[in-house]
Amino acid sequence: MKNFLLNEPTKKSGFLVIILFCTSFVILQSIVAQVGKVPGTVVCHQPASTQKYIGSPSLAILPNGDYIASHDFFGPESSEWSQAETRIFRSKDKGKSWKKISEIKGAFWSSLFVHKGVLYLLGPDRHHGSVMIRKSTDGGKRWTVPINKENGVLLTGEYHCAPMPVVSYGGYLWRPMETAFGPVREWGKRYGAMVMFAPVDADLLNAKSWKTSEVTLYDLSYLDGNFGGWLEGNFVVDKNGQMWDMLRVDNKKSFDEKAAMVALSQNGNQTYFNKATGFIPFDGGSKKFTVKYDSVSQHYWTLTNSIPQKYRDKYPDRNPATFRNVLMLRRSYDLIHWEDVKIILEHPDVIHHGFQYVDFLIDGKDILFLSRTAFFDGKEDAHNNHDANFLTFHKISDFRSLK
Repeated sequence: MKNFLLNEPTKKSGFLVIILFCTSFVILQSIVAQVGKVPGTVVCHQPASTQKYIGSPSLAILPNGDYIASHDFFGPESSEWSQAETRIFRSKDKGKSWKKISEIKGAFWSSLFVHKGVLYLLGPDRHHGSVMIRKSTDGGKRWTVPINKENGVLLTGEYHCAPMPVVSYGGYLWRPMETAFGPVREWGKRYGAMVMFAPVDADLLNAKSWKTSEVTLYDLSYLDGNFGGWLEGNFVVDKNGQMWDMLRVDNKKSFDEKAAMVALSQNGNQTYFNKATGFIPFDGGSKKFTVKYDSVSQHYWTLTNSIPQKYRDKYPDRNPATFRNVLMLRRSYDLIHWEDVKIILEHPDVIHHGFQYVDFLIDGKDILFLSRTAFFDGKEDAHNNHDANFLTFHKISDFRSLK
């Protein structure tokens, strides 16, 4: 500091520099302290003031045990509508610390998955874009670049999804997707439910390896005319061997949240929906959720943005899809009847805090998950509970023993 005070004419400027330095240091200390209060382990932070928000968490485990995480950016200052940006992170210490290892241009809403020891990333290239797949043979540092239908361009047109699981079943890999070119061009109503699939031994970068089911489109008559659309489907198989696309359901006028069960034929080509029985009660169903089967407990598990009664009472007229401040662990024996197990994360502020778009893996006795987290960072709130400023990693230890 003495260097600023060597000469009398520089005293004022020197004191100003000291004040600015100290002020900046205090602000930095405050941010560091607040980040320490953010639940879980912070993978990365993006200030709300940048108007680039953290989206689409996806999580994978490499054969050597390292964890790989990804997220994209959305918002006014992002490139989501042209060539979206996805970042890849790696943890070599079971999620205790994370390091960014690569950035990908032209990947949005994308799923990480490991198949035959190789890491893949699958999703659209932008908001309502064409579907691309990339491969990395060095754990996510370098990726193939999709150029044509022989090396990663799978479906051209307008598509929508979230980072949903890619599931191996019956000799095929299955990945739900939604068409975004429906006859009604509004959000939600434009999405059609479908699934894409490829043989497990096929060249996954070749478009000829993949097939798509027929599409079940939006129907205004569903839910007595209150149906706002379905999206972000899960591929799941019930205990009778029936394959389903289980989707989030938009219904802005009711806390009676639901999920939609769209049936798939055994060859994957056809979809069927029964509007009388296809909507099931599902707390948290108006927000993105992931469902996975656990063969040890013989239950299906999910993490949802459920809405406890105290928040319903406080905000009786609020759209249920905008409650994201509670993350609930839930389970089901049959995919239809679900029960709450435990609240995993909660913040009393509904407006600027959220734990959402969770992607999780079952790892032995534990559940590992990533959250798109909106949280005060010591300097500013998140833009809102939807527009997240953190990507956070969490572990639920011995989850099967929770009551």
